[in-house]
Amino acid sequence: MLIRLLLVFFLYCFALHVDAQEVYPSKPIRLYVGFAPGGGTDIAARIISPYLSKELGQPVVIENKPGVGGNIATEIISKSPPDGYLIMLSSVGPLAYSPHIFKLGYDPLKDLTPIGLGVTSGNALIINPQQLKAKTLADYVAIAEKTPGGLAYGSSGAGSGGHLAGELFAATAKINLVHIGYRGGGPAINDLLGGTVPSLFATIITAKQLVESGKVTALAVTSHSRSKALPNVPTIAELGYPGYEAANWYAFIAPPKTPAAIVNKLNNAINKALRDPQIKERLLQQGLDPTPSSPEEMAVYLKKEYTLWGGVIAKAGIKVDN
Repeated sequence: MLIRLLLVFFLYCFALHVDAQEVYPSKPIRLYVGFAPGGGTDIAARIISPYLSKELGQPVVIENKPGVGGNIATEIISKSPPDGYLIMLSSVGPLAYSPHIFKLGYDPLKDLTPIGLGVTSGNALIINPQQLKAKTLADYVAIAEKTPGGLAYGSSGAGSGGHLAGELFAATAKINLVHIGYRGGGPAINDLLGGTVPSLFATIITAKQLVESGKVTALAVTSHSRSKALPNVPTIAELGYPGYEAANWYAFIAPPKTPAAIVNKLNNAINKALRDPQIKERLLQQGLDPTPSSPEEMAVYLKKEYTLWGGVIAKAGIKVDN
């Protein structure tokens, strides 16, 4: 009888212990986006999050936390509890550019937990055909070589993806390009159309709208492969600059020391979403290429991008006042 009572007591305690261990997730998950609604990161998050909610059995609620190109939101993540209930769709900016430009309160290689890549994209080199008589990338390079003081190109701002894509191309093609930074993509587009700046490295989606309107000419895209949004525009790499790639990418991250079980569950749900035919098509139509990965693959990719852009930024002498 005593043994039976002890067995019942043991089983009761074990059941209490199992109940006390919360099955993840048991409440809504907050998904930070470090930019205002409407941008590429926000669009990707809003396409993917409903699938994650369904797969995880809990709402995945997007919270836009704009500020300093996503740096503020990324720093919040780096200092949050590692319980899986606050994650972020961050981007190449705060993870690979900003550490070499700003004084940050986090180290992306040490203070964050990679969950997995989300999507990759690129920029397009577009020109005002009324101002710059270039029909091909070779024409553009030839004009740059003959332009005293260098050929100007614009971007949405110092330290932006467009800025760095231009600096990398200038170094790769060994030409002199002069960067003109704007306070956002809108003002840059206005000056391109107005003839103030002859060329611009713009996001794929922005370029698509302008190319279809006939207002600009797209000479090349900066991504590894052609974009479905601009399928007839070649990559810089295929136009004689093998190895060139300047990708915009968005990746899911969690606070440091997030348990592997939680990371793997989130990674599995994210990868299922990225492979879903309907979600994949919606992303591609936005110029966003679904890029499933493991947490380990993302960590390797992050380190590679961090090193690459650190070198580009140092060589170009890019500095931004904090």
